[in-house]
Amino acid sequence: MKKLSFTKLLASAVLLLGAATAQAQRPAPLPPPPANMPPYDARVLFQPDYLDQTAPATRTGGGKPGATYWQNAADYQLAASLDEKAARVTATATITYTNNSPDELPFVWVQLDQNLFRADSRGAAATPVAGSRFGNGARGFQGGDSLRTVSIELHGKKMQANYRVNDTRMQIILPEPMRPKGDKLKISIAYGFNIPEYGADRLGRLKTPNGEIFEVAQWYPRMFVYDDISGWNTLPYMSAEFYLEYGNFDYTVNVPASYLVGGSGELVNPAEVLTAAQQRRLAQAATSDQTVLVRTPAEVTQAGSRPAGKNGRLTWHFKCQRARDVAWAASSAFVWDAAKMNLPSGRKSLAMSLYPVEAAQDTAWNRSTEYVKKSIEYNSKQWYEYTYPVATNVAGVVGGMEYPGIVFCGVKARKGSLWGVTDHEFGHNWFPMIVGSNERKYPWMDEGFNTFINILSSQNFNNGEYKEQGDVAGRTAPGVTYQMMQPTMDVPYTVPDVTQARNLGFAAYSKTGYGLYLLRSEILGSERFDYAFRTYIKRWAFKHPQPRDFFRTMNEVAGEDLSWFYHEWFFENWLLDQAVTSVAYVNQDASKGALITIENKGQAAMPVTAEITETNGKKTTVHLPVEIWQRGGTWTFRANTTTPLTQVVLNPTNILPDVNRYNNTWRALKLPE
Repeated sequence: MKKLSFTKLLASAVLLLGAATAQAQRPAPLPPPPANMPPYDARVLFQPDYLDQTAPATRTGGGKPGATYWQNAADYQLAASLDEKAARVTATATITYTNNSPDELPFVWVQLDQNLFRADSRGAAATPVAGSRFGNGARGFQGGDSLRTVSIELHGKKMQANYRVNDTRMQIILPEPMRPKGDKLKISIAYGFNIPEYGADRLGRLKTPNGEIFEVAQWYPRMFVYDDISGWNTLPYMSAEFYLEYGNFDYTVNVPASYLVGGSGELVNPAEVLTAAQQRRLAQAATSDQTVLVRTPAEVTQAGSRPAGKNGRLTWHFKCQRARDVAWAASSAFVWDAAKMNLPSGRKSLAMSLYPVEAAQDTAWNRSTEYVKKSIEYNSKQWYEYTYPVATNVAGVVGGMEYPGIVFCGVKARKGSLWGVTDHEFGHNWFPMIVGSNERKYPWMDEGFNTFINILSSQNFNNGEYKEQGDVAGRTAPGVTYQMMQPTMDVPYTVPDVTQARNLGFAAYSKTGYGLYLLRSEILGSERFDYAFRTYIKRWAFKHPQPRDFFRTMNEVAGEDLSWFYHEWFFENWLLDQAVTSVAYVNQDASKGALITIENKGQAAMPVTAEITETNGKKTTVHLPVEIWQRGGTWTFRANTTTPLTQVVLNPTNILPDVNRYNNTWRALKLPE
């Protein structure tokens, strides 16, 4: 099956970070703006109360969780065994589900994500004939969860569960309802599934010269979210990502003794699964800013680099606290390296990488741990401290996928592309691992917010080693502008990531990420934006925000009514066209200043930056707020100049998505001598 890699997905829509080297003064050419572009109407953009729907009682009008806010919880005890020859996982799961809601629950819903890979699944029916990145796997693959037993314990009574399965959803009908505000249900499930070779770019297998790499995710039954907005959120898993409850995980993975395992959370039995040398090296890595090899490339083929185990197998034990998911990877082919991460509070955390020997030789994977370390350190200082004890990057068949404390990145990624995908996937530990938004309904709150923080981290990395990946004016602005001009392009707010795959990259990733960058750089400024954005993260860490919680928080903390911006950017694809229409002088005397008239020709509006050049060589930059466009589509302002003007340029850095840059410049006519 042909798959679209993470990098290609982003590039196809001119997405993530806008990698480019174009100069800001020489923007990429854009096609002519639409001839039938409607004229600007201030009353359409600046609608009073546009976003002021009544907030639910559980959330404040200012975007905070309210005094009555609640969310349910799910704790998991999991035990899995990998049959490496059959490429099959058998496992048991015990889920303790807590109903913190004010409602009785007569039934609960559980996700069986592996059923996507059944031949008769909805995902199979929705996969194009030519295949897709998020398709359900190879034709003829015998996938899906096989349930052996399902039992429950409720109110002190144990019994077999009364359940029914529909595609990737299992409904358990309870003998009596769960009571509100703290009642608990225990669900025990024994099951198994075959691991697809390529599992919708979420999990899979990769054969290497020294053994197969297994990347295993969506591997246990997971509770659907019951929340204060929609009740049960039971969208079937087809290609969308996830909306999950928080809880604590205690899990084991039994594998051949020759294997290394990387997993979400902390390894709690290193003495049982690591050699004495590996334990010493891991301890050394915990105090080292430089990458330390825990298992070297030369040791991969040496039997002595692994304990013998019991009957040739070992059980790895992990715990992950306050998380919404866990994943793991296992292989005999792994090189393993690690380094210390310096978090703002002084708490210890480890950056680690697992990759095959050939990846270290032929690609940038021997820098992977450096990438993990720098990405997480920057975002921890800039936004909110990383919460897990370990961050592991795994090279395998999956092009790019995130889970708490562990990510899967394509084994063939090189240099800047490996930095980009590593930074992006670990950026997801802020959105949606810490801030638990609903990815299924609002992918822009996850992918777009993450794309935005990637811009800043790429500009920062190693004093700009990959700064071009964070370039906005050179490629991102023209690219997003071009996409906005397409009449079939979807807008961010209305695009769940189960539909319109061709538009997903634009709406969920690039337009949202670019929009937040504009909100920071052109509207609020970095100081006000950063404080408001950090407040949003802090308010909603380990909770479930809705879009209006974000909008309201930014408004309240920044002290601005930004409804006009949310309106044009997330709900519409309106076009921006700022133009200079004329220049005159006060009392027809250039020494008294200039009167410059500008026009807003499209329905979108933005603040104005005008660069004014005089004949004496002086340059002046004037900034005008967006409020000038509340008064209509034409505005005249006075510039305190003292000599005739030679040029006026709007949007001089080309940061704004202006669809017609040719009318951004006014030049004085050169009079005959």
